[in-house]
Amino acid sequence: MTSVPIVNRLPDMRVTAASSTAVRGLRRHPLVTRSVGIGVAATVLGYLGAGVPSYWGDEAASVMSAERPWTSLAAELGRIDAVHGAYYAFLHVWINVFGATEWSTRAPSAIAVGFLAAGTVVLAARWFDPRVAVLAGVVCAVLPRTTSMATEARSYALGSALAVWITVAFVELVRRRSTSLWWWSAYGVAVAASATLFLYLLLLVPVHAVALAAARAPRSTWQRWAVATGIAAVGSAPILVAAYAERRQLRFLADRDYATPDRVLVGQWFGSAPVAIAGWLLVIAGIVAVVVGLRRSFREGGATTTLAGLAPTLAWLILPTAALLLLDATVSPTYSPRYLSFCVPAVAMLVALGIRATSSSGVRLLRRGPFGSGAADGIVPVVVGVAAAVLVAPVYLAQRTEWAKDGGSDLRGVAEYLGTHARPGEAIVFDADTKPSRRPRLAMHLYPSDFAGLQDVALRTPYVQRAGIWDRTVPVSDVAPTLDESTVWAVELVGHGEPADVAALEASGYEVADSQLIHRSVVYRLEKE
Repeated sequence: MTSVPIVNRLPDMRVTAASSTAVRGLRRHPLVTRSVGIGVAATVLGYLGAGVPSYWGDEAASVMSAERPWTSLAAELGRIDAVHGAYYAFLHVWINVFGATEWSTRAPSAIAVGFLAAGTVVLAARWFDPRVAVLAGVVCAVLPRTTSMATEARSYALGSALAVWITVAFVELVRRRSTSLWWWSAYGVAVAASATLFLYLLLLVPVHAVALAAARAPRSTWQRWAVATGIAAVGSAPILVAAYAERRQLRFLADRDYATPDRVLVGQWFGSAPVAIAGWLLVIAGIVAVVVGLRRSFREGGATTTLAGLAPTLAWLILPTAALLLLDATVSPTYSPRYLSFCVPAVAMLVALGIRATSSSGVRLLRRGPFGSGAADGIVPVVVGVAAAVLVAPVYLAQRTEWAKDGGSDLRGVAEYLGTHARPGEAIVFDADTKPSRRPRLAMHLYPSDFAGLQDVALRTPYVQRAGIWDRTVPVSDVAPTLDESTVWAVELVGHGEPADVAALEASGYEVADSQLIHRSVVYRLEKE
């Protein structure tokens, strides 16, 4: 029998010892364990099915911008979309490493919602208590706005995660009454940096002011926060100037009619009417329960810190939305439900307060009935969990269907059909009678392998050679008479009657040999002898 030298077993022993030390450390810090666990679960939940929906127009802007050479990207950001520049630069590097598929480009968002949920746990523990913290993290993970962010190759999830962790850092500085100008300056720099990722994160500043007031922070803390806010103002000045210069690019919002009660109360965070009704009832229940508890505490002469959490949470829920709606109504179109994604932690915490209040009432009722205290304590969480799953599951699954984006984007379906049926050397034209972010030609840039060898005959200037986001094209009616290819493919959005492009090709001697409805697009094959 050959003995194994003990020295060969030492690395394993050291690993085991280190693992045991890590486990003991996590047990001594249950908040860390819970936040990490909920964060990982949120990432997994968000990423499941994230690659199923086809890309849509906003994601096309992300991917196409990120795939530009650095010089071309710089030229674009100098004219448009500077407010998304940090995200596009990050995605440029990401795509170079991991590729540009839906599964790849949406992965950062799924990872970010994990940090978002974990940060919500930590923040709720600071503002409320550990039980609310766990509930808030779970609610954050399953809110339809969160699960939608996880399937978007846009900056909303990253911005939301940054918002909650900046707020956690701010709360820690206030709680410890930090006198370090270095740490307060770092907070100011973080706020400024967040604005380069998503401009509206600056709306956290008034929320933090409310938090200071609710915490009855001393004058010295207010002074240091004012210095930090000044640093944030100076640091974010360039992006504010760029945003003002590019304000016209938000004019499309005027045609979307986003600022409606349905969008604000349902679409902004909850995704469906049943989820919204349940969510708002829980928010109200949570607020009422806290107010009642505060009144009781004041009557009894006890001290409470709950107000220090409720006030900024309500401010986070209300102020950013009110600000965008006010600007939208009085100055310029600024509101979209997705722009308020960074308010998800506030919604999650208020819903968690409501769940705790209603669960406690349910437990008390069951204890008075035929159930013992142990059974009541076990039944209520199960009922709440099942009810939540029933409510959010349809929205979650709908977000992960092939046509889930932008009312039915079918860019991948178009590409796959052409990749199967079209042949190199044949010509292709695309419907241009719609806004650029919905034009079928985006499929050619997002799924280029399916268009290999096809002749983009209406292209005038590729987008990578322009400062704008999209290609510059000429009307199909201008190029149709000059075509000599025997086969031309026309990709047209579903509309009324015969598409103008098809009519122009027919006028030039082509005949429709076949057509295929994908979802909201029709692919025509036209032939000419």
